[in-house]
Amino acid sequence: MPKAILFDLDGTLWDRTNAVRALATEQHEQLRDALGHIPQQRYVDRIIRLDDLGRMDKRVLYETVGVEFNLSTADVSRLHADFWTRFASHTRPFPEVIDTLQRLRAGRIKTGIISNGSSAVQEAKITQLGLSALVDTVLISEREGIRKPDPKIFHLALARLGVEVSQAWFVGDNPDDDVAGALAVNLRAFWRECADWPRPTAQCETIRSLDELLSLVSAASDRALQDIP
Repeated sequence: MPKAILFDLDGTLWDRTNAVRALATEQHEQLRDALGHIPQQRYVDRIIRLDDLGRMDKRVLYETVGVEFNLSTADVSRLHADFWTRFASHTRPFPEVIDTLQRLRAGRIKTGIISNGSSAVQEAKITQLGLSALVDTVLISEREGIRKPDPKIFHLALARLGVEVSQAWFVGDNPDDDVAGALAVNLRAFWRECADWPRPTAQCETIRSLDELLSLVSAASDRALQDIP
């Protein structure tokens, strides 16, 4: 039975791609004076592609959209500001996440988040998602000066939780940063199935929903009891 389970953030605890899709659709519907000449699906698809799972700076994203769709400088600035105004309302956890984390902690399993990205942006997401009180530690690459899949960030998280590698699991959606990174330090790794990424080539376990972990924890606990002489 694990003593700790660590999680990636984007795509694992919340659906960033569908959030950006909904946001861009709202922009197109409500800012018709700026965007009405662009077919909606074309606009939404372009925003999602340029967003690149959150990796592109939003100012650069909207400047690129402005050039491609012949928008004024004022409209580019307006859309950029509008993105961040709307973003919080679309930042919601997957339906099963809160209950799963609560039940893990009730079972005395420590939890944590390891995320690549900007400290300010990722911390704001964690707060908006309602996760701050449900995890024991949060490591964000900018603040730590280390990025997944560097083994150091995984070992640092384990040290902060006070557990050994053999006592922890890791769950993520990125086949390289999350799954391969966790496997490289001998964590039991789970791929949260995600349409944004191809299936990992590394051998790992697959879940489609976070609450699947609960039955796996229960099974691991039963095996541990059977091994007691």
